[in-house]
Amino acid sequence: MSTPNDLDDDVDCEIIRPDLLLGAYASGIFPMSEHASDDEVFWVDPEWRGILPLDKYYLPKRLRKTIRQQPFEIRINTAFKETMLACQETSQGRSETWINELILNSYCALNDAGHAHSVECWDGDALVGGLYGVSLEGAFFGESMFSRKTDASKIALAYLVGRLKRGGFTLLDCQFRTEHLSQFGVIEVPRGVYHTQLSEALEIEGDFHSLAVNISPLEVLQIIGQTSKTGCSSA
Repeated sequence: MSTPNDLDDDVDCEIIRPDLLLGAYASGIFPMSEHASDDEVFWVDPEWRGILPLDKYYLPKRLRKTIRQQPFEIRINTAFKETMLACQETSQGRSETWINELILNSYCALNDAGHAHSVECWDGDALVGGLYGVSLEGAFFGESMFSRKTDASKIALAYLVGRLKRGGFTLLDCQFRTEHLSQFGVIEVPRGVYHTQLSEALEIEGDFHSLAVNISPLEVLQIIGQTSKTGCSSA
């Protein structure tokens, strides 16, 4: 198992090599920076980890209705860097970002290698929401999301869950449980439990591309609805 100090020795000023970054995720750790202008990263292995059990994903009734109306075009990996840059922007309630130039360059390289992905919401020619993360075997590690229009990031998350369920993934790592994420079923588990679930997920061959890009909203809802809870929450 790699340690943060081992990884620091191999990080240069421009990029964390994809193999090292994937090795870190396989060991249960991930990089962050203090702020966007920071030149370095530090490695995080939280005592409590936020995860979204795919069989307990909660899709509020209002959001289900919105997805049926298909307000956005969903694309996969067509604007990965732009999605990261949008996640890097400060917004109401977020005055700092942990995505610095080193992280940006590293994850773009990981996207080129086929292990980092973006789920994007488009309104015409405008990228209005989305998320990105890392896939490794049967685990997906969600990194960040953004919205420029109402519900865009929530819809991107729903499409991600559908894609992961269809692709045979067993772990959706959200890093930390937040009030925003908890409304969709994100829970906290202790480090030891997380590492056990991670080890099991790494034994599974997940397929991020098993779901067609042009899948209809009804098909996505059907995949999600097979085991997920639904309700009347207005979240």
